[in-house]
Amino acid sequence: MGKYRKLQHKRGWAWTLAVGVVKPVLLATTSQDWIDADKIPAEGGCILALNHVSHVDPLTAAHLVWDYGRESRYLAKAGLFKNRAFGHFLRSAGQIPVDRSAGAGAFSAAVEAVRRGEIVVVYVEGSITKDPDGWPMVGKSGAARIALETGAPVIPVGQWGAQQLLPAYAHKPNLKGGRKKVTMKIGDPVPLEDLRAQEHTVPVIREATDRIMAAIVALVEDVRGGKAPAERFDPKAHGMKGTGNPNKRAG
Repeated sequence: MGKYRKLQHKRGWAWTLAVGVVKPVLLATTSQDWIDADKIPAEGGCILALNHVSHVDPLTAAHLVWDYGRESRYLAKAGLFKNRAFGHFLRSAGQIPVDRSAGAGAFSAAVEAVRRGEIVVVYVEGSITKDPDGWPMVGKSGAARIALETGAPVIPVGQWGAQQLLPAYAHKPNLKGGRKKVTMKIGDPVPLEDLRAQEHTVPVIREATDRIMAAIVALVEDVRGGKAPAERFDPKAHGMKGTGNPNKRAG
């Protein structure tokens, strides 16, 4: 697990509120197994790239990052910012609104955040996995594009267990059976130096995305003690929307 780090600067009101409210709930409902978490950079901008298994795992990922002395910035759905009060809270906590049908503004905001020295958390699949067995799906290009643009490291994370507390697309948590074990294993930075030196064409971005996903999948395999499918699940190939509930078929 490594030694926890303390936050090196004064946290704002939004983080004070979030930590005071959310962390006790997570400690009451989950146990944490943070593996190699000292690989999270103590300072400087980076992209934390994770697989996505539950609507609650942004909270468990924030818990991980907080335990190691950093604050996490997320690319959050723009709809979450529509409520004036909640939107103010999210912005005060440094979160980044993203319109998943557009994304250009969110990309620029994420790049700026990384260049300011922030940790930007990206769920590379773009949605909770729709793989029947919960393995990571095909990746989207956001994390790769941010990394290639900024030169910042991509730190891969493989996680498992949050779906036991809140199953994918469920509206109510599963509180039976005591605390759920959430395991997150942090890997070494994904090697992208050769790609950064090239023109950032579609094939180069695709290669970077594939490397990031391969690193995440390897970590998930370690955490789960199993072997992922040779071919990653592609929602479009199965008539599903790329985001949202898989029971709603693409038109």
